[in-house]
Formats: sequence, structure tokens, C-alpha cells
Amino acid sequence: MRHLKKGRKLGRNPNHQRALLKNLVISILMTERDAEHDDNKPKVPGRIVTTLPKAKEVRPLLEKCITIAKKAQKHIKAAEEFESSASRGSTEWKQWRESETWQKWNKAIAPAVAARRRVMQLIGNHKEAVAILFNDVAPRFADRNGGYTRILKLSKPRLGDAGKRAVIEFVGKNDRAKKRTQKPVME
Repeated sequence: MRHLKKGRKLGRNPNHQRALLKNLVISILMTERDAEHDDNKPKVPGRIVTTLPKAKEVRPLLEKCITIAKKAQKHIKAAEEFESSASRGSTEWKQWRESETWQKWNKAIAPAVAARRRVMQLIGNHKEAVAILFNDVAPRFADRNGGYTRILKLSKPRLGDAGKRAVIEFVGKNDRAKKRTQKPVME
């Protein structure tokens, strides 16, 4: 009996389960990176095909990461007003680093840094995926309260073991626009 044992086992031990979910989150985020600089660009950014149980398990972890990154956006914006435009290591930057403005910037950016570290703790030490999450994905969902992903079941099962397949993707970018037809005017 599996009383109080939540979640799917996915045919793996607990360490392997956590690693699988982290890798799925990283895979979804990495499809968002700039396709110009990537030789192996995805067909549709923000979308991966996986099995239905894996998609259902990865969704809460991905949405939690997006929520953490979304909450950090206000701190990042607050820190921008104290930020220096000088290049790092220059004399102007060193003066800024010793000034009172840096203290204000540091205090303003600290919660955002803590949020980045929390996300890195959740999905592993993948700095590029975290940067994509904070710079591209989280600002896109600034006005949305949850429900950042959707799961679409695919009709064709996986070859080999006939596992149910599904697509997990970000909401908003690939939405179909509903076209309403004009009703005829009765005269």
C-alpha cells in the first residue's frame, strides 16, 4: 500500500526521479534560448514531447520555478535604478563599487539573487537555464497568476512500448487565435 506516498515512481529510484524531473525542466527552458546561436534549434520554442506521466510530474516543479522567478522581477527592476553602466573592472565601476549607490543596489538585488539560488537548488546548477528563466520566461508571465504550462495528449503512442505521449509547453506563445465569424444581418 502507498499511503501518504504522493507522486509517481516512473520506474525509478528517488534519486533518479529527481534527476529526471530536473532534466525535463532544463530541457523545456533550453528550448527557449536564442535559435540564431544554436545549431540544434527546436521546431517550437518552449515545448517538449515526453510521456504523459512525466509531463504531469514535471509541471508543478516548472511552475514553482516560474513563480519564484516572477516574484524576483520586481527586485531586479528596483535594482536597475542604482546599477552602473560602466564595464566591470574599469575605474568608474570601481568608484561605483565603493560608493553608497552600490550599497543601495546590493540591498535591492539581494532578494533576486536569493531567488536565483533557490531555483538553482530546485533544478540543479545549470546557470544558462536559470538565466533564460529569469530573463525571458518570467517577464512574459508577469501578469499571469499561475497556469504557465499546458499538457496536450498526443494520439499516437510511443513506438516500442506504446507509452502515452504528451506535449508540455508554455502557455501564450503558441496559442491558437479564435476567429469568430460574422453573423449575418437580418433585415
